[in-house]
This record gives sequence, C-alpha cells and structure tokens, in this order.
Amino acid sequence: QMTFGFSRDDMASFMPTYLAAGIIEKDPFQVLDRHGVGQLIAAAVTKGRNANGNLKIGICGEHGGDPSSIEFCHEQGLNYVSCSPFRVPIARLAAAQARVATETKTDTTTGPQQTTPTTTTTKGPVVASGKGALSAEVSSGELQKGTAA
Repeated sequence: QMTFGFSRDDMASFMPTYLAAGIIEKDPFQVLDRHGVGQLIAAAVTKGRNANGNLKIGICGEHGGDPSSIEFCHEQGLNYVSCSPFRVPIARLAAAQARVATETKTDTTTGPQQTTPTTTTTKGPVVASGKGALSAEVSSGELQKGTAA
C-alpha cells in the first residue's frame, strides 16, 4: 500500500473505482502485488541474503494471511509470514501447499518427481504465525506446531 502511496483512511473513496476499471487488479491492502511490490521484495531478499546468508525475512499484516501472497513469499525465499490469529489456519494451509508445490512436480508419464525450487534461495520453509496463536512450520510436507513467533 505504501509503494502505491495509498492511505487506508482515504482508499475507500477510490479503490472500488480503481478495481472496477482494472487500474489495479486486486486490493493492495489484501493481496501482494507481485509485479510491482514483488520486484521490491525480490530485490530486498537478494540484497539482504547477499549481505547476510542467515538473514530471516518475513512479512506481517493482511498479506500474511492471503494464500497467493504466501505462495509468492515462499517462492521468494521468505522465512515467515505473520497475520491476525483468525487467518492463521488459512496461512498454515497455504504455507504447506506452497512447500508441497515446490517439492513435488507431477509428470503425467512418470508420476511425482522430487524437484528443487528454481525461483527461491530459501534456507527453510515459510512459517505462518499470528500473535497469540500457534505457528506452523512446514517441513517435509508435515505441519509442525510450535509457539507463536
């Protein structure tokens, strides 16, 4: 939202018009813009990890509970997403799906094959957590419960 310079206070007056006219595909307060903001995230991850290979990177807010945003964060190598507690179950499922999609590629002739991600330099799985809620780390296709981050 700040990349666009939008204020949450003012957006109600113009966002429905922008969405209806196709100026913006999805509400940037809910879904991460992969083409614009995504380029900034990709650059930040690359530069941050070049400076510190163990750097933990994540996002928080409503994007942390949006399945398509979580998938994008996984593809970019983020370590965690954080969202409000009521969105944690969806975030955990989306993180698991992103992990499984990266690890398993179905070939119609030979069946599932193990692959490595081509668009990520992640050192670990995306973790979905919410303040006061359980966090979930997706590892080897299983959800593991832990305390909130």
